Amino acid sequence: MLFPTLSFAIFFLIVFSGYWLLIRRGVIWKLFILAASWFFYAFWDWRFLGLLILYTIVNYYLSLASYRSGRPPKRRWVVLAVIFNLSLLGVFKYYSFFTLSAYAVCNWAGVRCPLPLLYITLPIGISFFTFQAISYVVDVHRGLIKPANSILDFAIYKSFFPQLVAGPIVRASHYLPQFYRIMDVRRIDVGRAALLILGGLFKKVVIANYISAHVVDPVFANVGAFQGPDSLLAIYGYAVQIYCDFSAYSDIAIGAATLLGIHFPENFNAPYFATSVSQFWHRWHISLSTWLRDYLFFSLYSTRLGRWRFALVINTFITFLLGGLWHGASWTFVMWGALLGAYLMGEQLLGNLLVRMRGGRPLPDGAVIRFCQRVVVFNLICISSVFFRAESFTDGAILLHRVFSLWNVVTLFTIPTVLILITGFLSQFMDGRRMEPVWNWFNRLPVVGQGLVAAVALTVILALGPQGVAPFIYFQF
Repeated sequence: MLFPTLSFAIFFLIVFSGYWLLIRRGVIWKLFILAASWFFYAFWDWRFLGLLILYTIVNYYLSLASYRSGRPPKRRWVVLAVIFNLSLLGVFKYYSFFTLSAYAVCNWAGVRCPLPLLYITLPIGISFFTFQAISYVVDVHRGLIKPANSILDFAIYKSFFPQLVAGPIVRASHYLPQFYRIMDVRRIDVGRAALLILGGLFKKVVIANYISAHVVDPVFANVGAFQGPDSLLAIYGYAVQIYCDFSAYSDIAIGAATLLGIHFPENFNAPYFATSVSQFWHRWHISLSTWLRDYLFFSLYSTRLGRWRFALVINTFITFLLGGLWHGASWTFVMWGALLGAYLMGEQLLGNLLVRMRGGRPLPDGAVIRFCQRVVVFNLICISSVFFRAESFTDGAILLHRVFSLWNVVTLFTIPTVLILITGFLSQFMDGRRMEPVWNWFNRLPVVGQGLVAAVALTVILALGPQGVAPFIYFQF
């Protein structure tokens, strides 16, 4: 069930009505939320609903066993939970990838590969709810949170539909305290929710879909057929497309949760305005980057590896290498993660070197310097994103090479395309609280006025958008 569809609109209207009508009915209200979330997930493929339920049961009881095992808690329970979660993720997401890689190595070596070749369907959202489950059991083990009051409460947290299939990765320490407080429909920030949902629809339906159909897909499907200008346009276009696509899902998810009385943390904050690669990762997919920091990077740093002199740099590279593999079961994603890790390693080493050369004085700053930094960082991210999107190393290399080839034929540069790209890039101004005056203005309108504004905005979005809506990019992860 895609967010920008009539089926989701009907589904959400029913859920919103039942949610607030049953808010004082305790267990009935909770069962309604859980049933709605399970229906939302089963709408994709009902066969994998059992997998989601299995995740829920196992992680709840293993975290409970860890909590009750004494202080300090015994590690075996959290280890079992992490092994369980990563094993299922490994089977569904990576078995075919590693098996095909093993077959390639065995064929090169002239030996028979003993592994059976299986093609396994990837359950939608498995990466997101796996990471969410790991964060829960680890936080309970570390004593940062107490277990949910009941398995029903944990099941609702685990399955809450706005963030179930593509994030943000909401932690129990953020969600459960809100879930347990007394909610009031009159406290809903309607203006913020409306702006997030309508802005997300605009970014997905109008911008991301247009760029995908008219620029990115044609070039990446036939990388050798286009010369430098069109190849470069496709690279920049994909950067804008993936931002608009994924931030749109996050915005709609956050807006939908807001209408249900739950505040989600922001997941994007104008990432292409970053002046360093490190800052970019504090602004892009924030829930994932903080997850990698708290549960992978710090875990690596606490091992013997953390005693090395360059542990910070090495751990950063390993973290992003594994983060690349998390995004997709392909060596192109590993390459993407390796490039980002290399950027951050180089940035840390170069920064330390320049500070030492200046006798410990901070590096110079200013509007011109920051502008140049933004240009460099944006282009570095675009280069790495080529391998995020390309079907193979060869395609990625060809596309980058074409950027420096002939520039005498231009086919994709049109006024609508350029305007859409600029609009998509500037839509970053909608991130964070930059549009707070607008949603406060919306809140001051009477209900009829709010309905008219929303109806006009939705009509314009549907009129500008193409027929049909492609799935969100991050659904495949």
